[in-house]
Amino acid sequence: MKPPVANDPRIWFPAKRYGYGWGLPCRWQGWVVMGGYVALLALGAIVLIGPVHPLAFVAFALVLSGGLCVVCLKRGEPPRWRWGDEEEP
Repeated sequence: MKPPVANDPRIWFPAKRYGYGWGLPCRWQGWVVMGGYVALLALGAIVLIGPVHPLAFVAFALVLSGGLCVVCLKRGEPPRWRWGDEEEP
């Protein structure tokens, strides 16, 4: 059995208990990344949706989300499908 992720300082984003992907951050660095993501997304909505075409915001959000996924891949648990408290194979 693996030790809890909360004890590993290299992991900012733990895996979700059910499904695929990552859950909420478990370190302050992860919370800074998430806060920056939300702030940039909100700023992009304010700046791009009104005077510029809405598709510019969609492209901006996709690029920003891709960057967040890269950070999660580098600083999170390896992604795989999970079924709760099931033991590792």
